[in-house]
Amino acid sequence: MVVQRLNRYMLSSAAAGLALALAFTAPAEAAGTGYVFVSNERSNNILVFDPARDFELISEIPTSSRPRDMKLNADHTLLYVACGQDDVIDVIDIATLSVVDYIPTGRSPEMFVLNADESLIYVSNEENSTAQIIDVETKVIVHEIPTGAEPEGVLLTDDEQTLYVTSEIADMVHVIDTVSGTVVDNVIVGTRPRRFEIAADGAELWVSDELSGSVTIIDRETNMVIDQLEFLPPGFRAVDVTPVGILLSEDGSTMYVTLGRANHIAYVNVATREIEGYTLVGARAWSLALSADGTQLYVTNGLSDDMSIIDLDTRTNIRSIQTGRVPHSIVVDYDPA
Repeated sequence: MVVQRLNRYMLSSAAAGLALALAFTAPAEAAGTGYVFVSNERSNNILVFDPARDFELISEIPTSSRPRDMKLNADHTLLYVACGQDDVIDVIDIATLSVVDYIPTGRSPEMFVLNADESLIYVSNEENSTAQIIDVETKVIVHEIPTGAEPEGVLLTDDEQTLYVTSEIADMVHVIDTVSGTVVDNVIVGTRPRRFEIAADGAELWVSDELSGSVTIIDRETNMVIDQLEFLPPGFRAVDVTPVGILLSEDGSTMYVTLGRANHIAYVNVATREIEGYTLVGARAWSLALSADGTQLYVTNGLSDDMSIIDLDTRTNIRSIQTGRVPHSIVVDYDPA
């Protein structure tokens, strides 16, 4: 019954997406459009903006319910979107800006990652406390790994042998062997861990801890916690600081961290671990992405329903772009070549 509903939905949403794309300015004809995609949890769509045309709205793509994390494939012809309320990952064609397929998951998929040859998807399922490894072509579950409650962040190592998954309720990072599909270690971090980045030439795993107001740094060789950084932008109480999004700069020198209800992003020097400063953005700063040329930082603000644009040379918030309701993630279609 659920599958039938989804099949009907996918047919209608694909048609609607194509119609909307054609109604706006001409859609993308190939990868590398430079378009900025923003998923919106409450309006159940993805908005597509063109920075080359002053962030003109190019398309509104209807999706399955509660779109959250997004990933482009390697040649940027497809965009995958985790839709938490319908338990699927929608597949969007970049050329037509419409949903063309979907991949069933466990209950409430939140974050995911593709492996290098795009044959497998690794996804966290928030409501049934599992991480799944799914074959993209057959849509068959290869492994389903029990985790702590409310898993979110997922990160696959370059050799594809290890998958890291956060558990928000268990306050830990699960270290999973992808070949056997088993948890081989658990690392206790701060309260309510959310997202990951790998830094320091691959030696360190940085984890955002939402309710601790911190970032925990793990030595990847030993799986031991080696540091914990706490944030407090001017004028805010510690209880307001709720880090979620975390992103490494292109040169590897700076970690950008969104501070949630503290309405700021922070800049951390990776080598010294010093907090170099903060920038005020919208309400409940959540996810972030670099612009195609690397000169700007885009930040979704879930309570003000907008996206902040930060100039990285001056570290100032230069513009706000209205999004849909409760924006979650941002993906930029840079030139994959």
